[in-house]
Amino acid sequence: MNIDPMEKAAVLIEALPYIQRFNRKIVVVKYGGSAMVDEELKRKVIQDVVLLKLVGFKPIIVHGGGKEISRWVGKVGMEPHFVNGLRVTDEPTMEIAEMVLNKVNKSLVQLVNELGVKAVGISGKDGMMLKCRKKFSGGEDIGFVGEVEKVDPKVIYDLLEKDFLPIICPIGFDDDYLSYNINADDAACAIATAVQAEKLAFLTDVEGVFRDFNDKSSLISEMTIEEAQNFVDSGMLGGGMLPKLQNCINAIGSGVSRVHILDGRIPHCLLLEIFTDKGIGTAIFNSKEDVRYYHG
Repeated sequence: MNIDPMEKAAVLIEALPYIQRFNRKIVVVKYGGSAMVDEELKRKVIQDVVLLKLVGFKPIIVHGGGKEISRWVGKVGMEPHFVNGLRVTDEPTMEIAEMVLNKVNKSLVQLVNELGVKAVGISGKDGMMLKCRKKFSGGEDIGFVGEVEKVDPKVIYDLLEKDFLPIICPIGFDDDYLSYNINADDAACAIATAVQAEKLAFLTDVEGVFRDFNDKSSLISEMTIEEAQNFVDSGMLGGGMLPKLQNCINAIGSGVSRVHILDGRIPHCLLLEIFTDKGIGTAIFNSKEDVRYYHG
């Protein structure tokens, strides 16, 4: 595709104020969904994160791996079980989950390294980062599924200070130092809050938040935290968006400046959202801020 040189220049100029504003700021990217399964999309996401790093941001990747865990559980002849949308994680499943998440983790490290940026892959057990307790679903025991109780971000700060890009898989530990699988959205929110991130971006399989999910023209580009809470309280949201939006609200309430919900299936969605005035997903921000993203 041939692009006029002046158009290229206009794109770079549009990005300039965002590069200036977020220079040396921490950005947490929660990476999951289809963008983790499609190799071409995976490479584009990693290119985006590497570019953020090279223009002065301090990115942190927190990734899931639910589809890959399910695939490996099936490979060994086990049947995955879910209660209220949460994976039941018995001891054998937990063993597989930890192995698979660490495998995914190192594959992402390799992709970043190939682009000339030094990445370090860790889990929430490293540096005793993610302390958790057993999570229940409607009072039901779902095994080794954890809820984040405390984050010790020291190892993250140490890596950022030494100019490494941290890539974190959501495995935590409890009082007895047993391993627990943590929902990657929850882990990303807890980590973003602990490091007081300037941005938290969720890569999902939806375009963002819609006023009417069946009307694709009703995408909401920006929401204040109050508007988002009203949306949650209205009961209009279904599926996985409800807990995701609640996570966004909690993160902003705990000090994260902005949260983005993006369609990870769109190539270079991170760059389009962060470096353009209108963006392509939904940005949620604290209403005390004077500046909105969209100036059109």
